[in-house]
Amino acid sequence: MRLYAGKIPIISAEIVGVLTDGGEIEVADATEAQLDVQAVLREYLRRERDINEEAKDYLSRRGLTYSQFGKVKKMIAQQQDFGVGEETITYIIQQIIMAFENSNNFEEIYADDQALTVKIRNILRKHMDLEEDLDNEVRDRIKNLEEGTRTWEVEYAKVMEQIRRKKGLE
Repeated sequence: MRLYAGKIPIISAEIVGVLTDGGEIEVADATEAQLDVQAVLREYLRRERDINEEAKDYLSRRGLTYSQFGKVKKMIAQQQDFGVGEETITYIIQQIIMAFENSNNFEEIYADDQALTVKIRNILRKHMDLEEDLDNEVRDRIKNLEEGTRTWEVEYAKVMEQIRRKKGLE
């Protein structure tokens, strides 16, 4: 699961729209409320980039191989109380609900945290589960190449980049 910067405006509009239409929240100004949600999502991406850089530095300083990256990233994220991997969506939801509670753009919250969590989780999953779809689309386009070869790997990366750019996911 991955949060794409290009999807942030779409995700925030859908979260505010679905929760407003469902009567879970009341907003003073939908556009401003969406900007609050966008700020949470952008902050998540910023912090994730910082943690990635910190993990790379850690690997470099200790002379570890890149195969340890995931483990080191998770360790650093835990130290900073930041959600990565399977915890990403839960962490983002908690941050969005806190934004609802602390922003003047959200006039009233009628639903409890659990009800908000369910609806927000569904929206986030829908937009963040693109990796598998992208992978299938790339594999379909390069099916004439033998998987595992250097040519396949180069072409896979090239086609993935093209598709991400085309879909505004970069």
